[in-house]
Amino acid sequence: MNDKVEHGIQRATFGAGCFWGAEAAFGGVAGVLSTSVGYLGGTLENPTYKDVCSGRTGHAEVVEVLYDTAVVSYDDLLRIFWENHDPTMLNRQGPDVGTQYRSAIFFHTKEQETAARKSKETLETSEKFRNGIVTEITPASRFYAAEEYHQKYLEKRNKAYCHT
Repeated sequence: MNDKVEHGIQRATFGAGCFWGAEAAFGGVAGVLSTSVGYLGGTLENPTYKDVCSGRTGHAEVVEVLYDTAVVSYDDLLRIFWENHDPTMLNRQGPDVGTQYRSAIFFHTKEQETAARKSKETLETSEKFRNGIVTEITPASRFYAAEEYHQKYLEKRNKAYCHT
């Protein structure tokens, strides 16, 4: 399950509702080399946005992050993930509703799995949220890049958030 790109460069994948907002949250972080939005965790090969929005493919909207471990840690990325969405909302974020908007951490290595589970447990015991955390932590499956018009969507439009 080791999904390292090259020495010191790793891949992280997060589902935090609308992938445009998730991409914006990670895009300006020092050590993040690139971001790409797409679909992961479903059953249909080569899904389109329309397919995923149907709610029948099982995919989540995700952001895939390539990062330099010498500059930013996976724990730092987890902190950004937790701070930029509501992990207590089941299959929704704000006005976006459906399983494709679920809160999810898709791990690529055993170390990522351990760190993700530990960070979730720490957040749960902190009592920061009144409701329980519903974030799933599962192995990463095949990532399908979203259509080009979704890539850097907010940046291209000089927007900071999905719903402004």
